[in-house]
Amino acid sequence: MPKASPKSLFGKAVRALREERGYSQEDLAERAGLHRNYVGGVERGERNVALENIVKLAGALSVRTRDLFDSLP
Repeated sequence: MPKASPKSLFGKAVRALREERGYSQEDLAERAGLHRNYVGGVERGERNVALENIVKLAGALSVRTRDLFDSLP
């Protein structure tokens, strides 16, 4: 079985935290100052997320930036 990509693992972490907080993708996007389609792409592992956007997502989710990387090897 192929390993999940880092982009996919990162996206799953973002989605899990978003859902824990009861946010829609649109809510998270607005809080982070990003487009909803971009957030969806991140969660599906389609985007190679820029550092500045990782920081924005962490802030919008009220977690430390490094918390988004906990599931990565």
